[in-house]
Amino acid sequence: MNIQDIHNLFLQCSSLSIDTRKIERNSMFFAIKGENFDANTFAKEALDLGALYVVIDNESYFIDDRTILVEDSLQTLQELAKFHRSYLALPIVALTGSNGKTTTKELINVVLSKKFKTKATIGNLNNHIGVPLTLLSFTKETEIGIVEMGANHQKEIEFLCQIAQPDFGYITNFGKAHLEGFGGVEGVIAGKSEMYQYLYANQKTVFVNLEDPIQIEKSKGIKSFTFGVKKESADLNIQEITANPFVAVSYNDFKIESHLIGLYNANNINAATAIGKYFEVTEADIKNAVEDYVPANNRSQMMQKGSNEIILDAYNANPSSMAVAITNFLQLDKNNKIMILGDMFELGKESLYEHKVIVDSLATQDQSLSFLIGKSFYSNRVLSDNIKFFETFDAFADFLKSFKFDSNTILIKGSRGMALERTLEYIA
Repeated sequence: MNIQDIHNLFLQCSSLSIDTRKIERNSMFFAIKGENFDANTFAKEALDLGALYVVIDNESYFIDDRTILVEDSLQTLQELAKFHRSYLALPIVALTGSNGKTTTKELINVVLSKKFKTKATIGNLNNHIGVPLTLLSFTKETEIGIVEMGANHQKEIEFLCQIAQPDFGYITNFGKAHLEGFGGVEGVIAGKSEMYQYLYANQKTVFVNLEDPIQIEKSKGIKSFTFGVKKESADLNIQEITANPFVAVSYNDFKIESHLIGLYNANNINAATAIGKYFEVTEADIKNAVEDYVPANNRSQMMQKGSNEIILDAYNANPSSMAVAITNFLQLDKNNKIMILGDMFELGKESLYEHKVIVDSLATQDQSLSFLIGKSFYSNRVLSDNIKFFETFDAFADFLKSFKFDSNTILIKGSRGMALERTLEYIA
């Protein structure tokens, strides 16, 4: 059965699933192998739960004419997504970057949805499986698709672009993320810039932040739509940005007041605003979309617990995002500030050094009390009245049993594996 035949069967289905725990009736189930399981073993269960067809790559689990046997289920999923993308022929906006991808994607989506029927990557389904699933969620009713692309090694963005074939692209930034896989900062720049190479080769359009010299340099020769703060030459010239603590952006005597904290989120808002302007969304609709957006999922969430004001940014962390989060937090006009910071993962041989940089920067300020949690921070511990080190979260939790938060402003930030949102249980 060729990919077009499989696509014809896919069009008969209500949805596509790779997880029998989330399967819908009349869906198509793809048996994708994982590190510790073989999803082929769930093919019969998927049919019993109401799947219309199952795609397997192990003939031992063939059931009946509802079974589609292929050589490699994952590769077939990717080929099906690419075929479906061409079949729909809709404009696709793709974005990648070291920090801010998901927030920017969500902002782009809320802005463009004011004028178009949009569909965007759900959560962070942005890898070699997530991107195909995103593309296969688009339908004939979708007017613009928004695809987030993540990567932790070179050639990954190139591969995802070949599947998604974006018409428009944006790179949020080039930071110190996934250094282990990319082989250092230069590797990050090369890896993310694979999107520029695709757009250039296919004569597509790139959105460029003129605040970022790397974006300017790497996007040369590509058709572009630009934005920047006090950049007269930009297609969108932002007059002013402020954050105390919520970000506000002004342009054309028009002010957008967001629910996002930290100046680093200004670029995310500016990008969504620029993309909205390119697609001729009205200024009023852009303003309403951004102002109505409230972050969730532990991403720069502002919350109140008892007498304490909390900035929960515990979804992920790398040296770049950690540094700007700390800088913005220290600039807040607040009293009794506390930082709760967890280890940053996937830094390879740079890990101890990058954690030392954070420790050294904290040791030079006396505005706040800092709790640093994790083996890498603990390996860089120093004697300081304002910094306390904990090798594990359990050790920190034991400490919190006798520590009382009272009228504090608290920043919580760390890599996803640290799960620092657990700290909320100990804040009255």
